[in-house]
Amino acid sequence: MFPRPVEKSTATVRYSYQAFLPVALILWLLPLLAIFLTSIRSAADINSGNVFGWPSEFALIENYSAVFTQSAAAQYMWNSVLITVPTVMISVALACLAGYALAIYKFRVALPLFFLFVAGNFIPFQILMVPVRDMSVQTGLYDTIAGQFLFHAAFQTGFCTLFMRNFIKALPFDLIESARIEGIAEWKIFWYVILPLVRPAIAALAVLIFTFVWNDFFWANVLTQGESAKPITAGVRALNGQFVNNWHLVSAASLLAAIPPVACFFLMQRHFISGLTMGAVK
Repeated sequence: MFPRPVEKSTATVRYSYQAFLPVALILWLLPLLAIFLTSIRSAADINSGNVFGWPSEFALIENYSAVFTQSAAAQYMWNSVLITVPTVMISVALACLAGYALAIYKFRVALPLFFLFVAGNFIPFQILMVPVRDMSVQTGLYDTIAGQFLFHAAFQTGFCTLFMRNFIKALPFDLIESARIEGIAEWKIFWYVILPLVRPAIAALAVLIFTFVWNDFFWANVLTQGESAKPITAGVRALNGQFVNNWHLVSAASLLAAIPPVACFFLMQRHFISGLTMGAVK
């Protein structure tokens, strides 16, 4: 049912795996390496067509500093923070509450309501472009930071609820029954019993939603028009001129924009621990 571990395979399979793994890693990192090399090229290299060859000169400091001097990259990055952080907080908080209710309480519409959350994840987001834009214009949220993080929070809550409900459903129900027998209030059970046990799920979910929202490009262009509310993913285009494509600056800005999700993952990875509930009933 499960694939055999590499350690238990034949010597031929183990040696082939050890030989193929570095090759696969290099192939996977080639696009990132190409972007980095482009980000340290000079403008003369780009204009002369030296895009894939070795840079004739290295302009690391010049290019990365030009990202902030020739565009409003700092403002774009701050906009991304203002959009992403509230989205993560709202989505995860609502998902914890809704997931707890759908997993623990028994009421008539619990299952249809859960299916409604699941069905929302299968709607292609492209078909929502026109109604969402019209609604944001009518409510005065178009081209604003609030309009973007409210939309992202609403759009991501369905997936978050599905994730948290299934995780809470797997917890031992004896924990909750024991707390109820002791007369503990329901909100205290949620706060002091459930939340500490689902910390790994919250951490994983926060990283996923942070990455999804930070890297969003489609809705950043649909819900914004001016430069004041654009996140970094949409603001990178400002580095290209009307007649000249500054690919070296665009590559540098793209790598700078990729740093926060990567940093978020490494900061939260210590919470990715399975089996926190092992022995909890005992």
